[in-house]
Amino acid sequence: MEIRIATRKSELALWQANHVAGMLDKLPQVSKVTLLPLSTRGDEILDQSLQKMGGKALFIKELEVAMQTGEADIAVHSMKDVPAEMLAGFCIAAFLERANPADALVSATGCGLRALPEGAIIGSSSLRRQAQLLALRPDVAVKPLRGNVTTRLCKLDNGDYQAIVLASAGLQRLGLESRISEEFAPQQMLPAAAQGVIGIECAETRHNLRDLLAPLGHAETKMTTLAERAVALTLNANCQSPVASFAAIAEGILTIDALVASTNGRRILRERATGSASEAESIGTQVAQRLLEQGAADILDEAQS
Repeated sequence: MEIRIATRKSELALWQANHVAGMLDKLPQVSKVTLLPLSTRGDEILDQSLQKMGGKALFIKELEVAMQTGEADIAVHSMKDVPAEMLAGFCIAAFLERANPADALVSATGCGLRALPEGAIIGSSSLRRQAQLLALRPDVAVKPLRGNVTTRLCKLDNGDYQAIVLASAGLQRLGLESRISEEFAPQQMLPAAAQGVIGIECAETRHNLRDLLAPLGHAETKMTTLAERAVALTLNANCQSPVASFAAIAEGILTIDALVASTNGRRILRERATGSASEAESIGTQVAQRLLEQGAADILDEAQS
């Protein structure tokens, strides 16, 4: 079987696609693996907010079109970029074992968040990160920052910002872990749903392909990812929503923490739920419903206004 992988063109996306290709190459059923690098609207338009442009789907639409037209068989994604409600007819056939889920501060001088000067400019277009940064350091200024990892680091190095926040997993995958000035614990900055998870998407009707891909998945990662994505789905959260969730499993028990925050970091709602890992999605839904009972909907509406 030949498998064609649709992927974005960024260095990190290509790393992820090549990582999956390497796994597929080891399967006896696979005769050839090729990459189909594509440019997405989310990659091309960097001067507008994702929400105004149409949200996370802008990073995967072209890849799904390639599968619909038969140009590609699968697509490889950072799961934090995949909308909680997927396009009808597609599924995630495998969730690879999760890498580091943490957020990382990369500063111009190598210092941590507390050591940044008063009023420091920190780059991030994520309202989730912005809210939690301002809760930790109300005096800093969080300014928009988009582009791939290399572009963002260049803007930092050019003096546009005194620090930026990126996903630790992306930096580590690209061999840039030495740039990390401080890694945030979940108690400081709760990550985005499925941060650090690579997902392999294909058409639901490709049953033979789904059977081939399924063994590449990691069972625990699948359960934590389903729980975290259920939070976003229940809250009707999008790429710009100040929503975070993180699940972990120990001895068959899943624990999930979730939060909704005002964009200025002054109001943060937090909830935790636990239960059998086999009920992952319902636990995620449960913790989101608790947040709604606390008034999360009002905070989310305000964030979008």
